[in-house]
Amino acid sequence: MIEYEDRLLAGILSQLTEAAPPQLTDRIVARWAYVEGPVEDVYVAFTTVGISSVVPASTVGGAEEFAADFSRRFGKPLLPAARQPEGVARALRSGRATDLRFDLGALTPFERAVLGVTLQIPPGELRPYSWVAGRIDRPRAVRAVGTALGHNPVPVLIPCHRVIRSDGHIGQYGFGQAMKRRLLDAEGVDVDLVEGMVRGGAVYVGDASTQVVCMPTCRRARDAATEDRRPFRRLGDALAGGYRLCPECRPVGR
Repeated sequence: MIEYEDRLLAGILSQLTEAAPPQLTDRIVARWAYVEGPVEDVYVAFTTVGISSVVPASTVGGAEEFAADFSRRFGKPLLPAARQPEGVARALRSGRATDLRFDLGALTPFERAVLGVTLQIPPGELRPYSWVAGRIDRPRAVRAVGTALGHNPVPVLIPCHRVIRSDGHIGQYGFGQAMKRRLLDAEGVDVDLVEGMVRGGAVYVGDASTQVVCMPTCRRARDAATEDRRPFRRLGDALAGGYRLCPECRPVGR
């Protein structure tokens, strides 16, 4: 009912001979801006609450198509913004968007929890779907985590491209695996190395020089010298051997 009333009000406002007050317009519409990024330029839609949609510019036919698709999905008219939302260009360059505000009210609590954990994954790091599921205390909901990430309305900023399968395979991505790999390559991630470690039997990887045990998807595991990497199938075996849990990836398991 509220969405219908908002659309009706937007139509009425469009017929006015004078511009509506900005605070009234902003209540019922979203704004869009084009933001250049180091890997992908993006269209960004945002409200007074925060960023609600991000789409790589290479995947749509222009601003009109982006605006039409946004209106279909979210039931709000989309108007051009006078300026880019603050902090988005910086977040695209740094790979860190934890300081941004997001408008995710259309999502379920589960989906918001998944995206909240994913937002914390640093650039250059990878995490498996099972890790995300564990962080939200839903360890059996691995498939549901994948579905939630597939519906991520603000990709690139909330970095679902940093979540991969437990077998080290890059996994799916809403805009194709080629883009996912391109984003990871730009962050210095060697996906082939991760896949190789997992194929070699490493459920966990210990660094003999630091006595730290990580998940194979962790930067520390990838940065360890080849001769110092120790594969473990059970986390308990690594801990019994004197290894400490990595403070970054915080591995969990059997």
